[in-house]
This record gives sequence, structure tokens and C-alpha cells, in this order.
Amino acid sequence: MSSSCQNLIAALKDCLKYSDCVMKDGRRPSDCLKNHMEELPEECQSLRKATYECKRGMLDMRKRFRGNIVGSQFEYTPRVSPDSTPAAPT
Repeated sequence: MSSSCQNLIAALKDCLKYSDCVMKDGRRPSDCLKNHMEELPEECQSLRKATYECKRGMLDMRKRFRGNIVGSQFEYTPRVSPDSTPAAPT
């Protein structure tokens, strides 16, 4: 897969991993995407749509000349696990 969508995919995985559907209900992320989309936060739904548009843009012949704009300008910063606590300065 092209690297233009990798940041979106990583952000979607991260969003799903920390969603209530996975954390509280104990479902798999793939199950949440397929069967429980309405339960996911708005951020995850937006990332799913952006990931779809990015993958679709990779197949669009017009965008091959112009470039796939959807995923190329997205910056991803990984979340910190809610269970981990930051180290106290000494």
C-alpha cells in the first residue's frame, strides 16, 4: 500500500483502540468498524471516512497525476495510553 494513507490508518487504529466499543465493551476493533459504527466517537467515524477517501484516491486515475491530497497532508501523533502515568520529574 502506498505511504500516503499510512498516517490515517495509524490514527484510525489508535482511535479504535481507545474507543469505548473496544475498551469497555471488549469487542475487537474490526467488529466495532463493521457492526457498531454508530457507537464509535465522531473522531473515529471521520477518520474512517478519510481513510476510505484516501484509498479511493489511490485508484482514481485523475488523482495519480494531481497527487492524493486526502492522506498526504495528515499528521498523526500517537496517543498516550490512559493506563500509563507520566514519570515525575526528579
